[in-house]
Amino acid sequence: MQDSSGDQLDLLGGLPTPVNSPKPFVAQPPARQPSAVDPATLLILDTETTGLEPDRDQCLEVGAILFSVPARAVLAQQSFLLPVESNAAERINRIPAAVSCFPQPWRQAIEYFNALLAHADVLVAHNAAFDRQWFGRGPLPAVHQPWLCSMDDIRWPPDRQLRSRPSVRDLALAYEIPVWAAHRALTDCIYLAEVFSRCEDLEALLRIGLEPRRLMRARVSYDDRNLARDAGFRWNDPVKGAWTRRLSDREASEMPFSVVPIDLTSDEVKG
Repeated sequence: MQDSSGDQLDLLGGLPTPVNSPKPFVAQPPARQPSAVDPATLLILDTETTGLEPDRDQCLEVGAILFSVPARAVLAQQSFLLPVESNAAERINRIPAAVSCFPQPWRQAIEYFNALLAHADVLVAHNAAFDRQWFGRGPLPAVHQPWLCSMDDIRWPPDRQLRSRPSVRDLALAYEIPVWAAHRALTDCIYLAEVFSRCEDLEALLRIGLEPRRLMRARVSYDDRNLARDAGFRWNDPVKGAWTRRLSDREASEMPFSVVPIDLTSDEVKG
């Protein structure tokens, strides 16, 4: 019904509501179509585990942050424990196995985690080679999006004065982000999200970081080994008796020394 002013009366509350009231504002996502090489949404992940061997150990905590690249903003975040009988890594992550078995909705948490996965173009982790191996095992779902390693793949700006493979702590401090805790899954995700929110050139960093890479061996003499070390190559890992690093073809061509691809099926590669 209407009052004498022409406004429609709210029959429940008796308050007049304009007949032609505007519709509520709904933010629209970016018009561009995201892709694996030009992602609009990242899912930043971290895991805490009972050990280093997926065939023997278990994941006991997952942290995840859904992050908008264009907005430089956190869209959603989550952390949950998975029940385990023992935790040999408790002195590192400080998660008692008994606490992981306290009543909590971890099965529903995995359902929500699947929803976050469905909205992600790219998965990001610091030392992604470690984190990715726990998915598709036990209660954790298999994932199909491309992975990006913020330690090995992203080439952080030289003015941040970071090592070629920085720790999460050093990365956070380089971007003037306070470090208040370590070795819990969501905490490390928060550090990465804060770093990304301060990167004006984030799109370019992601694009370069997502270039296809393969393991390369540095062809340097013993006397020139410092060249390989300074360029981020690692000695004896994962190839015995060699300086190696994952590089794109573009990066390989820019090295100040010769590099050659490594056959990952070679017996030289550590298991």
